[in-house]
Amino acid sequence: MTAGNLDRIIQFRRASLVDNGFGMVEEFANHGGDIWAKKTEVSDSERFRASAVSASITARFVVRWSVFTRDITPKDRLVCEGREFDISGLKEVDGRRRFLEITAAARADQ
Repeated sequence: MTAGNLDRIIQFRRASLVDNGFGMVEEFANHGGDIWAKKTEVSDSERFRASAVSASITARFVVRWSVFTRDITPKDRLVCEGREFDISGLKEVDGRRRFLEITAAARADQ
């Protein structure tokens, strides 16, 4: 993996509790600045092997490891090209503290 492969811009979103007048609800807002990423869509055969049979788009995003990105959790979301993805997995790839791979899914009808 090289930095030249990071050709998409993503934005992370984090939830906070806000009072909507009836009670406290979770509201997602941008967290940090734009991040360069590589996006790879998961093939249908991988999704079927994983028993995922819903109308969703699953993708893997690779970003540079940093103090900021290491703080990302599955409770956060990410936005790529106007589509909001729920994060389901995170792992270090390609050596220690070089890159982070994020597996995420979005509704296909968004």
